[in-house]
Amino acid sequence: MTPDLLPLLVITVAAFFAGGINALAGGGSFLTLPALVFAGVPAVSANATGTAALLPGYLASAWSYRDLIKAPVGLSLVAVLILGTLGGAGGALLLLATPEQAFRGIVPWLLLFATLLFAFGPALQRRLASRERRTAGPGARIGILSVCAYGGYFNGGMGIVMLAMFRLLGVHDLRIANGLKNLLSAVLTLIAVLVYAVGGLISWGEILPMAIAATLGGLVGARVGRVLAPVILRNTIVLVGAVTTILFFIDW
Repeated sequence: MTPDLLPLLVITVAAFFAGGINALAGGGSFLTLPALVFAGVPAVSANATGTAALLPGYLASAWSYRDLIKAPVGLSLVAVLILGTLGGAGGALLLLATPEQAFRGIVPWLLLFATLLFAFGPALQRRLASRERRTAGPGARIGILSVCAYGGYFNGGMGIVMLAMFRLLGVHDLRIANGLKNLLSAVLTLIAVLVYAVGGLISWGEILPMAIAATLGGLVGARVGRVLAPVILRNTIVLVGAVTTILFFIDW
């Protein structure tokens, strides 16, 4: 294999698996960000490019879950989508304002944060599941807005935060929570990518192969998600996240 083909293979394979795990629980950035950095893309651009490449996968996953999507009690789907739009745009604008060197310093900590979220996510969700069903109030809207802003800035760990948040809002059916997560992820990512594109952050040469691979991965992941034991997937993502975090702290 020639040196020129190796980075292409790495980012394509990373995008396929990232699209799949995003459809299931989130965490695709654990794969796409280091793959793009390996391919020579600067950190801020790698973050934006990876998010853009995963957009088709989010859309495909949301479509696959369309029959399971229901808004939390006290909120409409329109309200959820508006909050996702505003949050995604805000986070993307913040990324545009972050200098390259500053972002390089932040990335290992963001990866560590996301990994810990995955590791302790099940315990958090069990705790939230024991609470009484509640109607969404202003705090719920602030929570959705904040999670989407985080997703617009850095995608890692966003899925598990969303799942936990929807549990808190009374969505205890994991399939419905996954459908909401995929829909909201698609919307906020679409808005964020538009902001990235206008701001010139996207490295377009890597987009096409990664987008195709992520779309296929998203379709496969959405099907697998209906039958796969969540603990198997989550433990795998935690392992990948832990290794990636350590490598970024060492070499970053």
